Amino acid sequence: MSESKFYHFSSTGLFYGVESLAEAVTALREGGFIWLNYYKPEKEDLNILIDLIGIHPLSVEDCFDDKQVPKIEHFQNNTFILFNGFCYKNQTLYTDEVNFFIGKNFLITVSGHNSDDRRPLKNIEEIVEHDPVNIKSGPAMLMHKVLDYLVDQKYDAFDTMEDELEEAEDYLVDNVSEFQPMQLLHLRRNLVMLRKSLYHEREILVKINRLDCPFIPEKAIVPYRDIYDHLAKFFELTETYREIETSLMELYTSLLNNKMTQTSNETNATVKRLTLITTVFMPLTLIASIGGMSEYTMMTGGAGNWKTAYILFLIGMILIGGMNYFLIRGFEKGIFSRKKKKPAVEDQPPSDIKL
Repeated sequence: MSESKFYHFSSTGLFYGVESLAEAVTALREGGFIWLNYYKPEKEDLNILIDLIGIHPLSVEDCFDDKQVPKIEHFQNNTFILFNGFCYKNQTLYTDEVNFFIGKNFLITVSGHNSDDRRPLKNIEEIVEHDPVNIKSGPAMLMHKVLDYLVDQKYDAFDTMEDELEEAEDYLVDNVSEFQPMQLLHLRRNLVMLRKSLYHEREILVKINRLDCPFIPEKAIVPYRDIYDHLAKFFELTETYREIETSLMELYTSLLNNKMTQTSNETNATVKRLTLITTVFMPLTLIASIGGMSEYTMMTGGAGNWKTAYILFLIGMILIGGMNYFLIRGFEKGIFSRKKKKPAVEDQPPSDIKL
């Protein structure tokens, strides 16, 4: 839903809203400056300002382009600044674009075209009302207040990301087999977006502090330096979080490999025990099969044969099984392996001594 609010700041510091754009422009005759705050405007709403105030048509197009990066552009009677607000919810980083047109006696803010139901400048009017003394000095101080409000919102995004990194680290150490690495991949993607935006926003503040913007006087530069310090801190945090994310991914890979190695060793030990049992009982099974044939043998030849042969047969099976077991265990431990003797060093005759 489109919403537009217009305000006039008188030269005496009075701050009040006006009903229409025409009234706001008329109020400029009394001195002071005006603030035109647009939320989800139509292109026609901003096209009116091209002839009325003198903003550039290309800047109007940029206000509705979702693929723009933060930037600052200077024109004859205004400076166009594109800035981003951040909203981090459910492991997703949302970028809310806010556009500024600052001139000698006006400030225009445009937001909401890519924010869905989010309002990046929500309650900004109340914040402005609580600081009329500093803002009455001109649109530069008003824009500083709005930028400072956007930068403060970035703190919430970084705090949430830091908490997610700590939770991911704890869960990774405790449950590596159930850990979902996609969480780290989403976080890496968000950090890349943050870094890209912060890099360009920091460049904007560098140009402002360098007095490149003719509509921001030197006396208003000090507050903008504070915003630059915050952005520089956020940029460093982004680099730090990226390093932590990379370390967690490497830790996940290492722990997962260790877990797989441990499982493989346990499987090998089980197979080894089964192989030992099978090897011991294979000859016994063969002997039992031969002895149990239904032909006339020592096992089935008569009562006398049976009593003697059965006992001898069992004793033979026990001896053969025991020998197999100890032979296999001996080969495993290397008891029967021959130790290679080191070749003796032959005594070499002393070399001839030439006199």
